[in-house]
Amino acid sequence: MVNNVPVKTLKHGALTIEGYSRAAVQTYWRIPEMSLGFDIGAQPWSFMGTENWFISHGHLDHIAALPVYVARRRMMKMEPPRIYLPAGLIGPVREILKAFTKMDRGRMPVELIPTGPDEEIELSRELVVTTTATTHTVPSIGFVVWDRRKKLKPEYAELEGHEIRDLRQAGAEVTREVRTPMVAYLGDSSPPGLDNCPAMYEAKVLICELTFVAPDHRKDKIHKFGHMHLDDFVDRRERFKNELVIASHLSTRYHPRQVESMVKKRIPDMLDDRLHLWL
Repeated sequence: MVNNVPVKTLKHGALTIEGYSRAAVQTYWRIPEMSLGFDIGAQPWSFMGTENWFISHGHLDHIAALPVYVARRRMMKMEPPRIYLPAGLIGPVREILKAFTKMDRGRMPVELIPTGPDEEIELSRELVVTTTATTHTVPSIGFVVWDRRKKLKPEYAELEGHEIRDLRQAGAEVTREVRTPMVAYLGDSSPPGLDNCPAMYEAKVLICELTFVAPDHRKDKIHKFGHMHLDDFVDRRERFKNELVIASHLSTRYHPRQVESMVKKRIPDMLDDRLHLWL
């Protein structure tokens, strides 16, 4: 396997979280068991087989590798990927791909799907992705991936199998849909983007930006430019019901040891060991 860009991997239950994120450098994530990824600021060769990508916004550190990824899949004779991205990016991205087609003299086969806040995307019988508005300096959206199952309605729980069968044959709806938020991806956002989507706090895994951690960095300025500060995590610690909170997208002005020291000083228990710094 070609290792051309950094990739960190973390297992949580049945899910694998892979990727890398550093502010203004590159951000890319994928969940291989779900066949989907978030943002594509760079494209690890190992991510080639993931065909569904959800782009949060148009800053280059989150989208720059899209032409590379599309061209590589075509070169490897793979099916065109599906890219879900804010509607306003469709035109500019098409123009960029056309320009690369002229330079490369190779086709750029891809399905670009416009998305906006409060939409629902059905990936499979079991997986549904919902979108939510986030608050950044450009139009941006976050994503929640839900596990969707059919379960027997409580009122039928005591019935025998043949009784449930008879009800079904008579046309009764004996099951109900139950959804569980599995993975939430905030992208770049100030706190309102997180707060306005309760499912972000309920998902089993939350991938959340934490760009600034130093106490002397002004929160009002940080929020104005659509980012989160360590104080925002401290203020919301009781809201995080997630099994795993991944703090990522840290500013390049910090050394990893500085980040660990500052975060552990403010959150000594690391949210009961649920907070993971993606360094």
